[in-house]
Amino acid sequence: MKGVTLFKPKPRTPADLVRQTRDLLNHVHQIPDKSKSKRDCQSQEKMINSIGKVMEDLKLILYGDSENQPVTTSCAQLTEEFFKENTLRLLINCLPKLNLESRKDATLVVANLLRQKVRSRLIACDYLENNLDLIDVLVGGYENNVMETVALHYGSMLKECIRHQVLARHVLGSEIMMKKIFEYVQLSNYEIAVDAVENFKQLLTRHKSIVTEFLAKNFDWFFAEYNSKLLQSKNYFTRRQAVELLGEMLLDRSNSGVMARYVKSKDNLRVFMNLLTDSSKTIQIEAFQVFKLFAVNPNKPTEIVRILMANRNKLLRLLFAELKIDKRVDQQFEDDKAQVVKEIAALELKVGA
Repeated sequence: MKGVTLFKPKPRTPADLVRQTRDLLNHVHQIPDKSKSKRDCQSQEKMINSIGKVMEDLKLILYGDSENQPVTTSCAQLTEEFFKENTLRLLINCLPKLNLESRKDATLVVANLLRQKVRSRLIACDYLENNLDLIDVLVGGYENNVMETVALHYGSMLKECIRHQVLARHVLGSEIMMKKIFEYVQLSNYEIAVDAVENFKQLLTRHKSIVTEFLAKNFDWFFAEYNSKLLQSKNYFTRRQAVELLGEMLLDRSNSGVMARYVKSKDNLRVFMNLLTDSSKTIQIEAFQVFKLFAVNPNKPTEIVRILMANRNKLLRLLFAELKIDKRVDQQFEDDKAQVVKEIAALELKVGA
């Protein structure tokens, strides 16, 4: 019977796994980033490999595999243990030091934990509400252009966080962070810019009540930035996404007050008149969805009427001859265009205006 093990090792509990995760992350966190010590490098590599293995174990509990479904009680235990101490903080801070596979697994683990309920409560959200600086770290992760995947994994974690209204409110409530996101959506790295745009869009459309509150409170600076940096960007992708998103925002009933305020501005009108002549047909069509709001507004300010009248011939020629959806008939679009043409053709200044 030599070499035969009579007793199998006891399976590690969720608490054991979280404790091991925290211990390993603590060791990695304490090793200086720029250390050239051979001993430090070897120790860090060993720790990172161990973190990769424990991340696989955590993922197995939360997601299961082809043979085993996740067990609700185990998921709840793991979630509760994970947020008793600062394991999430350590994981976020150490993410750039992990290898690619470990970062992928860590991102999946965090995404799952943010949706796990323990005794009917989203305790991950409760934890983050008390540690809002971690949201700041995730937003700032887009600045990690040297390591694209780190930026994208931070972006994925941020996406899960801002699904929760209280965490989205924190980002919207910070003018500094929102202005940073304006910069991130214009980054030259396409993959990072796309991810930033997705989070920008979620922030401005998902939680309608706080979005309306944010836009009303920050109207002047927000739309000044939006017009100059996004709608008038030289980058096609930035312009296209910005026009589409603004149309979605202004046409949402919850933002009717914001829309009414936006279409009273001559500066905003000029931006969209220029977008109607964009070299991209897609942008022209999307721009029309916002431009029509200026044209059909029954309470157009005199300065708006003056601009539309001064450009009447050009606008009518564009609407009649150039602004068409290729290869298909969109009856709603044609009806909207006919209404806009009628409104512009009938414009006249009131006596004394």
